[in-house]
Amino acid sequence: MSDFLRGFARRFAELDKDNLQRLDALYSVDVAFTDPLHEVHGLANLRSYFAGLYANVSELRFDFHGFDQIGEGEGYLRWVMSYRHPRLAGGKLIRVDGCSHLLWHDKVYRHRDYFDAGALLYEHLPVLGRAIAWLKRRMG
Repeated sequence: MSDFLRGFARRFAELDKDNLQRLDALYSVDVAFTDPLHEVHGLANLRSYFAGLYANVSELRFDFHGFDQIGEGEGYLRWVMSYRHPRLAGGKLIRVDGCSHLLWHDKVYRHRDYFDAGALLYEHLPVLGRAIAWLKRRMG
């Protein structure tokens, strides 16, 4: 088990809209961050991206349950993200499984998240959500 990954996960899980300056301790200045919806380069841009995420939700939590170091300065974190957005799913709690691939020296310089963007967002939009549910039924 990686002490780096456990420490990163613990500090990441403590983030909220009021302490995003803590990103400085986790990420290098030239960090590259990618998820299925966005690509962000640089720590200042990452801070702005996270500020926007936290501003648009009423609750956001990460529960980490997997810590897999696969090489020197490389590993994966598995997690469940739980969030509430007032305009999605009637404000109910939405849970999404995902994982993060991290590359680091003393701080993370490459962070790539993998998750189902439909489960995160699209399935909870009023019209699009019904269309996706219909497609899943037809394909299943």
